[in-house]
Amino acid sequence: MATALGSSSSPGGLPTTGRVLPAFGILGWRWISRNPASTIAPILLPFIFLYFLHLISPASYFPLEVVGAMLFTTQNIGNWVLGDSATWRIEASLQDLFVASPLGKFRYLIGIAVSNLIPAAPALAVLAGILLYVDPASRSVGPWLVLIGALLVIWVLFSAIGIAVSSRVKSQREIWPIGNLAFTVIGMLTPLYYPLAILPVPWQVACHFVPSTYAALLVQGAFGLTPAPALVLVEYGVLLVVLAVVVTLVALRVYVWGER
Repeated sequence: MATALGSSSSPGGLPTTGRVLPAFGILGWRWISRNPASTIAPILLPFIFLYFLHLISPASYFPLEVVGAMLFTTQNIGNWVLGDSATWRIEASLQDLFVASPLGKFRYLIGIAVSNLIPAAPALAVLAGILLYVDPASRSVGPWLVLIGALLVIWVLFSAIGIAVSSRVKSQREIWPIGNLAFTVIGMLTPLYYPLAILPVPWQVACHFVPSTYAALLVQGAFGLTPAPALVLVEYGVLLVVLAVVVTLVALRVYVWGER
């Protein structure tokens, strides 16, 4: 297994490094190519939320809800990472191969996160197109850079949580209920689909302990959906990164690597 992203090659002319991420990427692509429905499933759940929220909430909230759907879709990749990692360990005993390689915990995390990002990419692309259509003010570059940065942080963070939880799952039957309960509840209780200010005060306080809250506040502010001063947006960004780093390090520490 490759240990770096260099360009060295074996005596036979085959590269010996730089093959880990492409291999995981191919794994994600093969999932799509063999089962195209796997690209539909990530779209359905956020679209169901969007449909009903569009019916019951003010029209002015819809761009905010689309942004929330993008964050929710990316956050939910952690659920898929949980399922794949637990399945590979419990059913296929594939984790033993990675443990025996020089890969390491972090690169294994990034690899499996990349393989699950690929099926989510079509949903993110569709939602991005909807946001551009419903909110002409979102066509400037700056807010999109903030959104991409927040999505990347959320992607790594919740993939780390998923992989940590997966090492505590003891059987295949536990994967579906644990994953869906954890990630759906976090997605619904944090202000991804609605402004934080409309929640009861105790709920607002509780939300500030979840990193995805700061991702939502940062992106909503960057797009002008919930206006905030530039200094406050910087604060949200710093808190998001700090919490993401801390939670990711804790998750990797908790993740059982090399034990079954």
